[in-house]
Amino acid sequence: MSPVPPNPASDSRPSSGQHLATISHEGRFWDIYLEFDQDLRRPGAYRGSLAFSPADRGAEDDVLRTAVVIIEASYEEAVTRARGLEDHQLTGFLRSLLP
Repeated sequence: MSPVPPNPASDSRPSSGQHLATISHEGRFWDIYLEFDQDLRRPGAYRGSLAFSPADRGAEDDVLRTAVVIIEASYEEAVTRARGLEDHQLTGFLRSLLP
């Protein structure tokens, strides 16, 4: 079993998760990361949420996070599933998080 990466980020990046993609939406570029949550009730499952960070992020910009949307038996399967999301799906997730 692969270790779950720590959360939240402690370095200058907006997320310590796996970078998945960069998309454009409403005139801004957004970096998307896959972050993992530990579920003590299901220790063998890898539960991932998506974190969206504007590439031109300022102090007033928050990182937007989905609920858990990826659940797989291994880290590799979770990353593969997340990387399989298409731009229009990622844009839909982002739009659901914006005010």
